Amino acid sequence: MDLDVDRIARAATEIDPLFRNTPQYVDDQLSARLGKRVLTKVETLNPLRSFKGRGADFAIAALPSGSTVVCSSTGGNFGQAVGYVARRRGLRAEVFVPAATSPVKLARMTATGAVVHRVDGDAKAAAVTYAADDPSRLYLSDGVDPAIAEGAGTVGVELAAESFDTVVVQVGDGALISGIACWLKEKRPDVRVVGVAAAAAPALVESWRRGEVVAVPQENAFAAGITISRPEPVAVTRLRALVDDMVLVTDDELRAAMALAAETLGVLLEPAGAAGLAALSHVDAGSVATVLTGANADVR
Repeated sequence: MDLDVDRIARAATEIDPLFRNTPQYVDDQLSARLGKRVLTKVETLNPLRSFKGRGADFAIAALPSGSTVVCSSTGGNFGQAVGYVARRRGLRAEVFVPAATSPVKLARMTATGAVVHRVDGDAKAAAVTYAADDPSRLYLSDGVDPAIAEGAGTVGVELAAESFDTVVVQVGDGALISGIACWLKEKRPDVRVVGVAAAAAPALVESWRRGEVVAVPQENAFAAGITISRPEPVAVTRLRALVDDMVLVTDDELRAAMALAAETLGVLLEPAGAAGLAALSHVDAGSVATVLTGANADVR
């Protein structure tokens, strides 16, 4: 395992306080609607409207001054985080995204000062090639770099202060769930860790089940924030070691979960941000925790 609980503990004290100690509470109406005690952690009340700042800040803090941070971002939230953190730390950011990226997320990425490249084709391959052309350009991979998962793992540090028997976490590239699970398996081994992905984008779930990388080609997806076509091998290795179960949710279940969050919590989530809530009907547990990961919704 390339993730380390000591580094997660360090991240919990070093990353920008803007991203730490987010609200976590049990809402009676939500719990009643779902028929179980639900601890929700709200990761949307920061300048990025998502959890991505945790990992981006911990990773970028270690980069040398004068660097240009290059990344790809399928859903747009990681690109926004890299742009925001790079600017605050005096670095330049360039983000490669699919051409069909939501206008809401494109506007928010551009507002951070990042240079955004829209790509017809493989945005990740374009970013890797671009970074390789100049030694001052450093490519940061959300699904690979341990520091990103360890920064995201600070969510687990905060959750562990509460009581629950199962945690349900969105699975995109695997950084968030692997960081949370790394902490909980060490500090709260009684907690069951369940991942959730969109049924329309099951690549990482299928890879977890088979124990090898499985590619599932994707074009446009409703839950763009958790849509990948080919997971990184290291992500599969981490999740095989740390995650107890995986479930898939449909687009209709994601829409219903978005409505449920708005009605009970007063939070307007993007589809990927609601995936944890959408999966709770598939999880047999009396007391669960889940993370509301993003609120960069295109309300159209």
